Amino acid sequence: MKRTRRRKAARTLRESVTKQRAGPAIWIATAGGAGYFPIAPGTAGSLVGVAVAVPLGRLPLHGSASTAVLAAASLALFAAGVWAAGEAEKFFGRTDPGQVVMDEVVGQMLTFLLIPHATWKWLLGGFLLFRAFDIVKPFPARQAERIPRGWGIMIDDVIAGGYGLAVLAVIGMVHR
Repeated sequence: MKRTRRRKAARTLRESVTKQRAGPAIWIATAGGAGYFPIAPGTAGSLVGVAVAVPLGRLPLHGSASTAVLAAASLALFAAGVWAAGEAEKFFGRTDPGQVVMDEVVGQMLTFLLIPHATWKWLLGGFLLFRAFDIVKPFPARQAERIPRGWGIMIDDVIAGGYGLAVLAVIGMVHR
């Protein structure tokens, strides 16, 4: 009798957690599950950002339209990410849980904002620059982490993406 109750309780708990994880906030916050990657989930999130930015940059658009599309997608994901990251903090029961990688997706996309048609060398350079700035968290990224709820989670990576964007822009000007 006790064994049956324990099994039922365990099954109910698993079903409850599974239903919560299947919710849109956790799905968005983890970038479709990339945040559950067992090794370096932030790097996995950055790769998702590259995977989103590349096809957007390859759309057959003229002039600055590619930049506008990438900016609009980044803004939309940022807004969804703020909400989802805040919900994920409640779900995981801690501040800035490692499974939340939508911030890396958005920050990585911002790094390529001025070069949406980037070659593989620019993509690799931008990826490495963003990861370095995301890890080091130069001013004011570290301070931005203290902003409550999903805002702090997202904004520090937007700042890291801005640093990556700035460095790529300078490199681009030097190599013209």
